[in-house]
Amino acid sequence: MITRTFLQHKSREDCDQMSSRMVVQNFEVDLNKALVFQVGHLGEAYEEWVHQPIVSKEGPRFFENEILEFLTRTVWWAIPVIWLPVVCYFVYSSVLMGLSCPHVALMVVVGIFVWTLLEYSLHRFLFHIKTKTYWGNTLHYLLHGCHHKHPMDGLRLVFPPAATAILLMPFWNIVKLMATPSIAPALFGGGLLGYVMYDCTHYYLHHGQPKTEVPQNLKKYHLNHHFRIQDKGFGITSSLWDKIFGTLPPSKIDAKSM
Repeated sequence: MITRTFLQHKSREDCDQMSSRMVVQNFEVDLNKALVFQVGHLGEAYEEWVHQPIVSKEGPRFFENEILEFLTRTVWWAIPVIWLPVVCYFVYSSVLMGLSCPHVALMVVVGIFVWTLLEYSLHRFLFHIKTKTYWGNTLHYLLHGCHHKHPMDGLRLVFPPAATAILLMPFWNIVKLMATPSIAPALFGGGLLGYVMYDCTHYYLHHGQPKTEVPQNLKKYHLNHHFRIQDKGFGITSSLWDKIFGTLPPSKIDAKSM
């Protein structure tokens, strides 16, 4: 009797565990509910799900908490308004330390150039890292997956200023270790200017209607990454590093069709 009861209990446990595994494997995301803590349940299916874009200017809700939800939404013009004065502060700091204007200008250009490589590297190796665990999927969705799932969400195209401020501190410390006290501010300011240019360009490529050839080609190049070949075309402001590292898409889609 005890053995039979134990076996029945054990059988129910096994069935419950099997049912749980099946629920996880067949998990469906409810787009009408806060998404962030749902996507982790997709497991290995997350990679396929997140690269099936929903083309709508209406963005999904991320969190039930109103404060957290507010922090995920940023209007594009907040980026230049907040960070261009910071760029000017750092550049002017180098001038005050006696660095000549031509030298300051050169360091700003170098900083912008370094940013383009950082832009490419982050996009390729971090933003497109493959995940399958609950927290891996959740963090990836917050970082970049949400942008591929909802590429036209205008309030989540640029990086939230609060998160940027946190990330700037270690980058500033790295620059100070690599450059002299007078060069470091101009170099860092140039890199920050490169970031501002990147975020504004990124927004424009999704929502702008370019009339000239260069921005039109850049828009086609970026939309090709979103809607056709998502494992290539990692540059945003330029295709330079894609050409150098062999990740240039073989063809480009017509942006007017998107």
